[in-house]
Amino acid sequence: MNIQFLSAILLSALPLFAMAQEIDCHVVGVHDGDTLTCLTAQKQKLKIRLAEIDTPESKQPYGNRAHQSLAAMVFGKDVRLDVQETDRYGRKVARVYQGSIDVNAEQVRQGSAWVYRQYLKDRSLLALEAEVKAAKRGLWAY
Repeated sequence: MNIQFLSAILLSALPLFAMAQEIDCHVVGVHDGDTLTCLTAQKQKLKIRLAEIDTPESKQPYGNRAHQSLAAMVFGKDVRLDVQETDRYGRKVARVYQGSIDVNAEQVRQGSAWVYRQYLKDRSLLALEAEVKAAKRGLWAY
């Protein structure tokens, strides 16, 4: 492989690397089961949409419980965001980690969220969802 070809491939991949972003922040608000607000060390307020999952809206069945589940895991705590993109509403779409807990996966594991197949990157979430469905846990109990 010649150096020019390799350089062209690497340069074309730069936008992919630029999109991946890791941010540490403190959660100051939880809006529903898949959206939160956090504050960075620089006092920048960020609205975050949890990637690859979806939860019922607050007024839908299990919506309040999904909200409570997320709040119990992250509200008032420091989290790490692995940002995948920015959505059309200006929210950062991210996998959220509170310590060693993958919050997105934990929402699925607890039955508080289902996998958002349209935007799925981590196929292991499907196995978690299948287990929870089979056990009729959380929103799958209805």
